[in-house]
Amino acid sequence: MEGLTPIIVCAGLMILMLNIGLPIAYAVGFSSMIVGFFTYGAVALEKLGWTTFHTLFIPAWTPLPLFCFMGFLIAQTKIGEDMFGAARAWLSRVPGALIISSLFAEAGLSAVLGSSAATILSIGPVAVPELEKFNYDKKYALGALTCGGVLGPLIPPSTTAIIISGIAGGSVCPLGPLLIAGTIPGILLALMLAAVPVYMCIRNPSLGPVAGRVSWLERFSSLKKVWPILVIFIAMLGSIFFGIATATEAGGVGAFIVLVVSILFYGLRARGVYQAMIDTVKVNAAILFIIIGATFFSYIIGSGSLSKQLISWVKVFGPNPILVVICIQVLLLILGCLVEGMTIMVITIPIFLPLVVSMGLNPLWFAILYEVNMEIALITPPMAINFFLVKNVFKISSSDLFKGTLPYLVMLVIFLFILVAFPSLSTWLPELMYQ
Repeated sequence: MEGLTPIIVCAGLMILMLNIGLPIAYAVGFSSMIVGFFTYGAVALEKLGWTTFHTLFIPAWTPLPLFCFMGFLIAQTKIGEDMFGAARAWLSRVPGALIISSLFAEAGLSAVLGSSAATILSIGPVAVPELEKFNYDKKYALGALTCGGVLGPLIPPSTTAIIISGIAGGSVCPLGPLLIAGTIPGILLALMLAAVPVYMCIRNPSLGPVAGRVSWLERFSSLKKVWPILVIFIAMLGSIFFGIATATEAGGVGAFIVLVVSILFYGLRARGVYQAMIDTVKVNAAILFIIIGATFFSYIIGSGSLSKQLISWVKVFGPNPILVVICIQVLLLILGCLVEGMTIMVITIPIFLPLVVSMGLNPLWFAILYEVNMEIALITPPMAINFFLVKNVFKISSSDLFKGTLPYLVMLVIFLFILVAFPSLSTWLPELMYQ
């Protein structure tokens, strides 16, 4: 097989294996191994062995278990409940207050969780009973909860950022600046998503009645319960931003602080710590298997010179670089409806990132666009993991949840193209680092 043929066959095999139910790691790995063997012979299998060994010893993956451990420790405590309670107390008189409270609670937890599913499962069980108590429209409330999960991987720390940085290469997308790059977009997205229920509930108050009066004493008292989030966020991002610690060291600091806070202030016991460790091992093992397959898949793509051909085509036709980025985002949005987000990153980052860099665009900005787009993929059926997570956990029909998700999904797409139009939203803070 020559030229683009190995790439086409490899991608086709992978999609076929995914459709018959094979896990992502095996689908990516087996398809790459088969095509590599028939294209390059036994040397491809040697390359696979070397890839496995080399990938597992790359320091770029070290923060991954630390960030995951933080998230699973938080899941063993009532920090999510406290975050929602504080947001509810301060927003009680705002139209759609409980929906906004769930969104802001997700934003707060994103500062320590870094995972959309974990963020949803931490806030949802606390928010949904309150939403039902005050007769909120269930579909729009759960739609907000589903889309608010996007904040998890965007606001640092972010497991998605670690994966993108690892696949792209630490020199191209260094993890520390990439984590910092998500801060302003994450805050902006939280505000934009919160604007949706305010507008909808002003037009139709029955969708989200006012949650009632809360005294100022109760409001300030609620802040006493959420200070750990602020401490963890400042300790981690501050140390990265000012160059005091690397992303790995900041992850260690954050994990230690979360462990201490969970034990001293939330009564976490050995059983909870053990469960968090087991969950961390399972998630990291699954992710690393996917990354090994992804790295070998990248080898097949690189051997076919697809990236170089794309770069030469763009130079020949000479389009506006921003137009190229817009076309890539539209393609990723379409793929997100059909293929799982991790698979999309595995296939497309080795292809598109060299193209973007060759046009002189900032790879950190492009990586943030990827993070947002891949999270949109988690809520756009039929391949919508977070969508079906909310549907199954909170017992709502697919049609109702889709209707409730739609206004927030539109806002997410608008937000994505705001980031395309204004790259400085993603690049300003990283440019200030170490100054």
